[in-house]
This record gives sequence, structure tokens and C-alpha cells, in this order.
Amino acid sequence: MEKKISRVETEKENSRYLRGTVREQLVQDAARFDDSVQNILKFHGIYEQDDRDLRQTLTREGKEKHYIFMIRTKIPGGKITAEQYLKMDKLADQYANGTLRITTRQDIQFHGVIKRNLKATISALNRQLITTLGACGDIERNVVTCPAPFPDRGKAQVQEYARKISDHLLPKTKAYHEIWLDGDKVYSDEKEAEVEPLYGKTYLPRKFKTSIAFPGDNCVDIYAHDIGLVASLEGDELAGFNVLVGGGLGMTHRRPETHPILAKPLGYVKKDDILSVVEAIVKVQRDFGNRENRMRARMKYLIEEKGIEWFYQEVRRHTGFDLEKARDMVWRETPDHLGWHEMGEGNLFCGVFVENGRIQDRDDVRLKSGFRKIVETFKPEIRLTPQQNIIFVGISVSQRKEFEDLLKGYGIRQESELTQIRRWSMACPALPTCGLAITEGERTLPGMLDQLEKEIKRLGLEDERITIRMTGCPNGCARPYTSEIGLVGSGLRTYVLFLGGNFDGTQLNRMILDRVREEEVVRVLVPVFEAFKAKRLSSERFGDFCGRIGEETLKKLVALNGGTKHG
Repeated sequence: MEKKISRVETEKENSRYLRGTVREQLVQDAARFDDSVQNILKFHGIYEQDDRDLRQTLTREGKEKHYIFMIRTKIPGGKITAEQYLKMDKLADQYANGTLRITTRQDIQFHGVIKRNLKATISALNRQLITTLGACGDIERNVVTCPAPFPDRGKAQVQEYARKISDHLLPKTKAYHEIWLDGDKVYSDEKEAEVEPLYGKTYLPRKFKTSIAFPGDNCVDIYAHDIGLVASLEGDELAGFNVLVGGGLGMTHRRPETHPILAKPLGYVKKDDILSVVEAIVKVQRDFGNRENRMRARMKYLIEEKGIEWFYQEVRRHTGFDLEKARDMVWRETPDHLGWHEMGEGNLFCGVFVENGRIQDRDDVRLKSGFRKIVETFKPEIRLTPQQNIIFVGISVSQRKEFEDLLKGYGIRQESELTQIRRWSMACPALPTCGLAITEGERTLPGMLDQLEKEIKRLGLEDERITIRMTGCPNGCARPYTSEIGLVGSGLRTYVLFLGGNFDGTQLNRMILDRVREEEVVRVLVPVFEAFKAKRLSSERFGDFCGRIGEETLKKLVALNGGTKHG
């Protein structure tokens, strides 16, 4: 019996390798694209959205929604030049909403672009050698890696492999060049169809994410990815990678067949063979991933259903060789790479906190203007981090004071000025731009942290490093399910509360409250913090404490101060 494929699979197959009618609709006066190409646009790095702050008013007035677009770049390892940064800064003012958004995948997103400015924005990015192809869609997304530019050669090589893997898995269609860069049209029904040698006509069943970690440093959340590669160094040289597979954090509320899963070890491979192994893993997901039900289409479910041994044998069938046994991995205190660090030859790099990744000028904190001045003054290389922060690379020791004076002058906080709970916080964009958001994300978390900071200080816990992450929907873009405190949107100003992930991201948290109002969150957390202070073991972290005392005890604690509904 022939399997029924999802509507999106049919759209991809009929798209003529990601063309659809995007080119034709781009020049039409309509403020949006029709539904037939919405999923195809994603492969080009574009999401059609509308300003949801205006939606009700416009509907009441009988007007069309205010359609806007998000453009996401694809920047392997989050590494960009000063010139590229300044161009993106300018484009944000020229075509978007005046802000730049750093994502957890080390990309830059532009929000609020209108349809008639899409081509100009993407063309300008490509002239700076920044693509948006494959930043979204059912394909390998941006390859992330630890951004810290420490001086040893092995770590520099890891950055190189992020680029190699990204280039290797980039789609070969000429559609992107034709549509956005005025390339000659090379596809027609009369000519021999071009071929996607890896992906085929329907690409992958669902989005696909790869990350690379350094030994002991899990700043990329390695277990949350379809492919996680952990570098192995011999001296200062990169020797190979531990390969983990089948991680992913997205889920759907009240659909138990969907759930976060941590990646599992597959084996160890020498660096010269890593492209073959990564390609083989992608092929297995391409051939066997679920194309009927998109909720079950991620590779994590394929491995859950078939088993890791079956998956290993399929990978081996493509590579023709065995992987070695996975090597031991020990995670140290996971860093965020904020503050000053030496990088050799009299140079430093400085990581600067960007609350929820939003680079903007607001009140007395002028990140956008300040970062522009820093880049114009020092011409640093720039690295974007998986914690949505920014690293300025190559600041000489003699320039440190001038750099710090600039930060202060623009109201930009340095590492020592941050509370631990804020430093380790993340939120997704959510409203008003994301079409999937159920409630607020980045606009709500800062105010909630203001309250949390007071309670934590009252309890004498201000030195504790605790990860807290908020998303406006269960897709988990800010990785809430591996945090110690996770808040996941489930209704208007309402969240699901998760507790018990650990600081290093090696275990999932658990749902403790199915429904907690935004204004109740701090109140229901206070008894948990009080219990942590009173009953923790020596040197025990908050997430480990929550995991030790268990779900039932946590549910009783949050109920003490008004928690309303248990999971």
C-alpha cells in the first residue's frame, strides 16, 4: 500500500528544486506570497509573518494584516568580519525594523522586512558573502560550534570544519541565485532537470541541525541536535570527533507522541572521514524519515522507533566502514565566554551580553549604536554565540580601556555587572513577529528576571549559576527543555513550567506545572528556591537538586504559592 505523504512533501516535489512561483510573485504588488510557496520560502531563509500587535485592530477595521518577513542568515560557527557586521547593521535600518537579532544558532535575523525589500536585502547580504540559503526549511540548518577563539590550533580547526560541513550539505539548486541574485534562469520543463545529488526533489523530511563542541565545553548544547560532534584533540591538533545522533527539542502540547530527546553516541571517527559520516547520516534520514506526519518527521523519532543499532548499520552501509567506539566525554563547567580572555600575541577577545539576542538601542542601553562604534573603531572579527551573545575578537591589550570606556558610554553592561540569573537566561523572539508564538518571549522575560533577582538576592543565592529559558511556543527555539528552569508558552500570558535540567545540558527537565500565569511564575518558584537553600547537598547545583528531589516533591512545592495545574 502506497504511503500518503504530507502536503508539504507534495509542495517540495512540485517546486522545481525550490523555485515554485517565488520569482513571479516577488514582482507582484501583493504584500504577501500565496500559500503555495510559504514552505518553499523557508529554504531561502525567509518566513512570512504579520505584525501581531496590529492584527486585531486591522481586522476590526476590515483591513489586511500588516505582512512582514523575517530573513535569517546562515553563518557557520557564527563567524563574521567587521565589514559584514557593519553592512548588516546598515541593512537593519534600511530595510528591517532597526534591530539585529542573534539566534541560538549563531545567525543574524532581520525582522519587519516588507515584501518589496526582500530582494534588495538578500542581494546586499550576498555581496558581503553572507547567504540565507538553507537557514530555514527541511534541510541542514546553520552548523554551530563553540565560538571562543582560543589560540590553540585544534580549536581553530573546529571552526574550519563547521564551514566545511555547512558547504558540503548546502543544496545545489540554482533557484536561489536565479531569484535573489539575478542569475540566468537555467530550469525549464523542456530542459533536463537539474539534480540535487544529496537531497533529491523533496529534500529532508524535516529541519536538520548539526553542532560541534570542544572537549569539556558544551556551550552549543550538543545533545539537542540531530548530529552532535565532539572534537578530540591530540596535543594542539584536531584528531577526530565523537558522533552523537538523534537529539531534538521540539514538541507539541498535549501530544505525548512528540517530546524532546537527547542525542545518543554513535561512535568515533577520524577528522578526514567526518564529511562521509555526516553525509551518510543525512542520507539515512532522507530515506527513512517520516514524510507522512511532520510532527514525527525529525530524525530523533526515526532513531527512537528503529533503534540506534539499526541506525548505525544504515550509516555503515553508506560509508562502507565502521566507526570506532565512542571516546569518553567529560563536561566541565560550561562557559558562556563573556568577559575578557587571552588569545595570544598580545590580543584579547571580549564576550558581551546581549539580552535575548536583540541588538537595539533602548532607553539608556544603546547596544546597536555602541556595537557599531566598537566595530568601526577596532575593526574586530566577530563571533556570535549559541547563548545569543557577541564576541569581539582581536582587541589588543593596549586597547582594553578604550573598549571598556565605549561600553560604559553606551550603557552596555560588562560581565561583572550582570546577575547570574540574567546572565544565563535566554528567550525566543515570540510576539509580535513569530507566527507560531502562543504568547510572549523576549518582551516578557526581562521583567520577570527583575522580580527573580530580588527574591534570589533575599535568599542569598545570587552567586548561583542557574539557567532559565523562555519560549513563546513548544517548538523550543531557546532550548528550554535542557535548562534548569524552562518556561514554554501554552496560552495567552500562560506557560508550562519545567524544572530539573542540569547546567551542562546533559539531561532533560520535567513538566511540573501545566499552566502558570505570567504574573505567578516568580511566586511559584520561590518555595523551590527556599527548599534548595535549605536542603541542597554540598556544591549541588539547582537543576541537580530539582532532579534529586523528584517531580512529586517539586509539584508540592510550587503548589505552596499558588501553582494552579500540575502536569
